[in-house]
Amino acid sequence: MKGMVFGIAGFSGSGKTTLIEKLIPILKNDGFSVAAIKHDAHDFDMDREGKDTYRFTAAGADTVMISSQTGSAVLSNSPEDLDDMIMDAYVRGADIVLVEGYKNADIPKLLVLTNRCGYSIPDDLKNCVAIAADDLEKAGNICDLPVFDVDDAAVIADFIKDMLMDERKRLSHFDDEGNARMVDVSDKDITVRTAVAAGRVMVNNTTFDLIKNSGIKKGDVLTVAQIAGIMGAKRTPDLIPMCHPIITDGTDVRLKLNSDECCIDIEAEVKCKGRTGVEMEAICACSVAAMTVYDMCKSVQRDIVISDIRLISKSGGVHGDYRREE
Repeated sequence: MKGMVFGIAGFSGSGKTTLIEKLIPILKNDGFSVAAIKHDAHDFDMDREGKDTYRFTAAGADTVMISSQTGSAVLSNSPEDLDDMIMDAYVRGADIVLVEGYKNADIPKLLVLTNRCGYSIPDDLKNCVAIAADDLEKAGNICDLPVFDVDDAAVIADFIKDMLMDERKRLSHFDDEGNARMVDVSDKDITVRTAVAAGRVMVNNTTFDLIKNSGIKKGDVLTVAQIAGIMGAKRTPDLIPMCHPIITDGTDVRLKLNSDECCIDIEAEVKCKGRTGVEMEAICACSVAAMTVYDMCKSVQRDIVISDIRLISKSGGVHGDYRREE
């Protein structure tokens, strides 16, 4: 299950880094995997001048990677989008992603306020859910949000964990009594969402030639499978119990004969404007199209193999875009 993203925001020198430094071991000790992302408004220095990675970057490499027995790192000559970094953290198994900075990012944030940086809320701050301060009374007078002692990292960590548990409970397919339920998405934003899935059907040479030359007695295999895939996308919630019924705005199923691999490559793209994604619709479209190819050709070959059904990409939603590294 996906974890949660939590921002630590504040003015420069307010103590954001120190707080994150305290939070990480507490959350790790409680069994959570933690990723950290820092936003530097100016520039940063990842490597010393003269080191190999520095020399490769200076030579013009777009991306430089280094690995050893103790760790690895990636340096890029272009800025990375926050959503992409968050997705990478999720792919690597993070339960909690702590983000320092990014005041205007659409994620829940804790605002750090201290006397040395002043007690005011930044104009570009979004989605502040609590404040950590060195003067609780002063912080309480400027807003109605929960206020924590900036030095009490354990209490702040508990607040973050409670938010994570609430989010997981909200996204769970089980209620408090353990009964199955459909996830409530009514509070999600309506956005344009797309998903692309792919798969393939492996056949022998005889079957491949029959499909290519319209020799299958049941009809035009690729056309019938294409129509079946589109129908499969529309019927996804009838097949997958916890899928929300979605009005799809467009479904495109493409089948292509691949003579090099002796197979039929299938790609399905689904688009909608709604509160939940269409990944399952795209995967279902691919699967139904592949099964239709099997059904139409099984009289001439029984050992047809359906393989590599997978999500290629998705866009839209709170977790941002995703693209599979093939």
